[in-house]
Amino acid sequence: MPKSKVRKKSVYTPPKQKPTPAQVRAAGPSHPAYIAVMFGLMLLGLVWLVANYLAGEKIPLMVALGGDGHSFNYNFVVGFVLIISGLLMTMRWR
Repeated sequence: MPKSKVRKKSVYTPPKQKPTPAQVRAAGPSHPAYIAVMFGLMLLGLVWLVANYLAGEKIPLMVALGGDGHSFNYNFVVGFVLIISGLLMTMRWR
């Protein structure tokens, strides 16, 4: 069986310019309002789901969203969308 040819790799040359500290912009911490909205959305979603379980048939808005038991219950969708929105905001939190 013939031997394979040996390939020579070129020598690594680093990039000519490195970014200086003035060019690199450091991201500071998140604004307190961002954090409040993030945690607020998660808490509001949790409260929405708990209220749906405990008193969903007594709250007119929740009954209109399907809390009567005969149609699709959109209260779960509202609660989970609020929670997931807050969780997605955590990815941008610094």
